[in-house]
Amino acid sequence: MIKTALSLAIAGFLWSAPAGAQQRNLGPATGSVSIRQLQVAFIGSGAIGGGVLKFGGRSYDITVAGLGVGGIGASRLLARGPVYGLKRVDDFVGPYVQLREGWAIGDEGRGRLWLRNAKGVTLRLNTQRRGLQISLGADGVVIGFKQ
Repeated sequence: MIKTALSLAIAGFLWSAPAGAQQRNLGPATGSVSIRQLQVAFIGSGAIGGGVLKFGGRSYDITVAGLGVGGIGASRLLARGPVYGLKRVDDFVGPYVQLREGWAIGDEGRGRLWLRNAKGVTLRLNTQRRGLQISLGADGVVIGFKQ
């Protein structure tokens, strides 16, 4: 799992275009997502959490877990934003490459997450963080539906 996550993270750095260029090419939002996570980092990083996908007039409970590189500290994260390129709800689940940047000091903190999967689904999320963390790096993230 760690090798897979690190491979995805490295591939993400090599594969992804700058965030501004991605935003121009994404087209209209096809849904929205909110995620709550606990992130811990000391050179390597890990995150676990869940959230809600809103797509096609319905809400879907999701799980989120990831491993990656970059950052130091720990924080609770709330991320929200649009989903692009989602045509079928089943295309949402699976592995994603995540690029992240942000910070947290106590109850103050902000950041951004960009996630993309092999099916062309892209999440562009703004974050609020609480804790003590500097976050800059890439992760392999797996999103699933809650059973």
